[in-house]
Amino acid sequence: MQSAEDLKKTASQVRRDIIRMVTKAKSGHPGGSMSCADFLTALYFNVMDHNPETWTRDSKGQDAFILSAGHLTPVYYSLLSRSGYFPVAEMATFRKFGTRLQGHPSVEKGLPGIVQTSGSLGQGLSAAIGIALAKKLDNDNHTVFTMLGDGESEEGQIWEGAMFAAHHKVDNLIAMTDRNHQQIDGTTESVAGLGDLKAKWEAFGWDVIESDGHDMDKVLDAFAQAKAKEGHGKPIMILFNTEMGHGVDFMAGTHKWHGNAPSEEQCAVAMAQLEETMGDF
Repeated sequence: MQSAEDLKKTASQVRRDIIRMVTKAKSGHPGGSMSCADFLTALYFNVMDHNPETWTRDSKGQDAFILSAGHLTPVYYSLLSRSGYFPVAEMATFRKFGTRLQGHPSVEKGLPGIVQTSGSLGQGLSAAIGIALAKKLDNDNHTVFTMLGDGESEEGQIWEGAMFAAHHKVDNLIAMTDRNHQQIDGTTESVAGLGDLKAKWEAFGWDVIESDGHDMDKVLDAFAQAKAKEGHGKPIMILFNTEMGHGVDFMAGTHKWHGNAPSEEQCAVAMAQLEETMGDF
């Protein structure tokens, strides 16, 4: 389990991995991967009960994570490889022909750490709810985590899942929303007007926690609050307030890096702003 200071260093390396993967592939989604890097680093290296050496796709005896915002595989693959699920060097194959590291999570080639494909945006929450219910039926006292994008939260299936999970008291589920206020076409407010997400999730019967998604101490506190709420009859949502492209000045705060790859020159500028802490792939 890493300390807050160690988690910050790991998150810096994760951001380097994200930029380098997307640059090498000339394709991918760096902006959202950067915005959720801090709290997902905390999840994998401090919060989740998981072990790459004994992991199986059914996640029995371990916590499970479902990436509902499936285009954010750069951050996902970095976390999995840095956690020991597959060799760090394999990140160099991101989005290459025949790779296990597809643009969206795939189980077809057996990449360790991937419990479930993401499907279309909005479907991952439903999958996570099903897995959480299965754990209850199996008397598996572990948690299912899932992460949604805020743009993804405009999808109707998110709210169908929200209603179902509350009705069935799926209280071993902790969902997270990467609230960076950006999506592919602009800000979330200009595209569909999400409004007060906290009030919406509470109206659907969820326990809701809000936190700064980049302050590691606050991130850890939010997860601690969420874990304390488990088993009390309600699913849990953490709304992490973040910044698209966080960590690199020319990428921060804009939707323009939602699905664009940096050039080699821009990659070099980004690398100068991010500390290498674990060795690049």
